[in-house]
Amino acid sequence: MRDPRLEEYARLLVDRCTHIEPGWQVAVYTSPLSRPLAEEVIRAIARRGAYAISRMTFGGGRLLERAWIAEAPEELLDELPSIERYLHEHVDAVISIEAPENTREETAIPAERLTRARRAGKRLLDRLSGHEIPWVVCQYPTPALAQEAGMSTAAFEDFLLGACLQDWDALGETMRRYAERLDRAEEVRIVGEGTDVTVGLSGRSAIVSDGRRNMPDGEFFYAPVEDSAEGTITFSEFPADSNGRILRGIRLRFEGGVVVEAEAETEVEHLHGLLDTDEGARRLGELGIGCNPGITQYLMNTLFDEKMNGTIHLALGNSYTAAGGKNASAIHWDIVKDLRNGGRLYADGELVQEDGRWLI
Repeated sequence: MRDPRLEEYARLLVDRCTHIEPGWQVAVYTSPLSRPLAEEVIRAIARRGAYAISRMTFGGGRLLERAWIAEAPEELLDELPSIERYLHEHVDAVISIEAPENTREETAIPAERLTRARRAGKRLLDRLSGHEIPWVVCQYPTPALAQEAGMSTAAFEDFLLGACLQDWDALGETMRRYAERLDRAEEVRIVGEGTDVTVGLSGRSAIVSDGRRNMPDGEFFYAPVEDSAEGTITFSEFPADSNGRILRGIRLRFEGGVVVEAEAETEVEHLHGLLDTDEGARRLGELGIGCNPGITQYLMNTLFDEKMNGTIHLALGNSYTAAGGKNASAIHWDIVKDLRNGGRLYADGELVQEDGRWLI
């Protein structure tokens, strides 16, 4: 029996998140476990009079095929085949449904090979980050994701759909009110455990994510001024996931917008490798503020965790050109910090959030 919630979820992805138009060519990246949702999405695209180009991978629905990356000659990793380049240049929208069988699968692939493959596909990343075309990344509840969250699969399914199927217009109105205050600020200061860092926002405006991009949504975010970050931030509350590697106790110190010191309790070598990916990897590509009231606990799942009410996240690497960003990198790595227990957020010296609660 088809779950009516999946039909509603698919309509949300096709109608609101990507607003598919008749005649569009829509790439739907899926994997075998996502079939119930993927088929609902394909049906919804068809009803809009558009083409669904289904791209089945065994990488959990990600754009990269892990088995090929692991075995291909190195020279092939640096350039996409012409047919793939054509798709990246001409596709009208992208829907990516993540449904991993094993969230640690990428740990078996050398990080250098993953990085080279991502660089080859950067043109599509640029089109997405620049919002040249509509896109959405979402998830289908698999046992692996539920296990990471410490939930049964059924409980995680309810949690996922509850975080996604809500009144996005009302939440968007609330987030825009907060964003309007930060839009007027020259800089934002983040204070918390082991943390006192300022990030410049002069000339930059927020993008309010009210159910139109990632799903679940529920954040507003900035592309920070590239040379502005100063100070130290410690991500002591939650571990961070990078290609299936779990980094704990990350501490970063910025000078002139650049990470000049980086420490971690685990996976230090991997952290340094990420920072050395390219010149832009040591600069911030994003400051995001989580506002989704349906996400109340950490799940070891960045797509959810970065939207958690009362948190902020910084992303190292590629910035969103649609938000005024100019930083270019092959990586965009989000790291979440909890402000709900002693954290403070200032806009040009004015305290605007304390312990995760807004004061404006």
